Amino acid sequence: MPELVSPKPKPPPPASPLLPLRVEGLCYEQGRQRLLDGIDATVEHPGCTVILGPNGAGKTLLLRLLHGLLVPSAGRILWASGPQSEALRRRQAIVFQRPVLLRRSAAANIDYVLRARGFPRAKRPGRIADLLALAGLDDRAARPARVLSGGEQQRLALVRALALEPDVLFLDEPTASLDPASTLAIERLIRLAQGRGVKSFLVTHDIGQARRLADEVLFLHHGRLDEQAAAKPFFKAPGSSRARAYLDGRLVL
Repeated sequence: MPELVSPKPKPPPPASPLLPLRVEGLCYEQGRQRLLDGIDATVEHPGCTVILGPNGAGKTLLLRLLHGLLVPSAGRILWASGPQSEALRRRQAIVFQRPVLLRRSAAANIDYVLRARGFPRAKRPGRIADLLALAGLDDRAARPARVLSGGEQQRLALVRALALEPDVLFLDEPTASLDPASTLAIERLIRLAQGRGVKSFLVTHDIGQARRLADEVLFLHHGRLDEQAAAKPFFKAPGSSRARAYLDGRLVL
């Protein structure tokens, strides 16, 4: 009888060179309303940091501030090499809930990004073909991007974001309106990116998805960071009563 050998544990993903991320006293105001209020957090580990919380908690605002799409009203965001800058933003990418695609073919959408960043012309066709194959869209290369199905559009948006191998990937509810098969295809791409050392920050309302992907959780409530914890202890026994209510599907006031 052959000897049973326990499978070797998967090695942890390599750390992103942009980590650690330190958020200090982060506030964001719109008019006279404070939408994010004094957030302090340190993110040090690779993998996926999932941002959870009820509607209006400030999840998308936090994601956009981290990527530099919005300017804080107060506080600081510090990556390993310093505060957010245009140079750092070029090492990051973001995918929105609704794909933002150009009025051209699927292949041309990726080519546009590569060309804009100065990727060598001779290497672009091979890079585009590899990315389309990764997304399962190699037979859609010449098809207009905007006539693809919702799941196909989102997969295209994701591999376009990964085209230049960013160090950090921001994802704002990328599977919110997708069917289960498309959702799993997106999750597969996110895992592949993480395995290559891409740090991801994911906003989602899908608790099942959060359980599948999260290595760490930031739980927001009314613009404040209510809890930060590793994923396993958070989902087993969150320390915040509001987080417990949220995971139980109860109203969080």
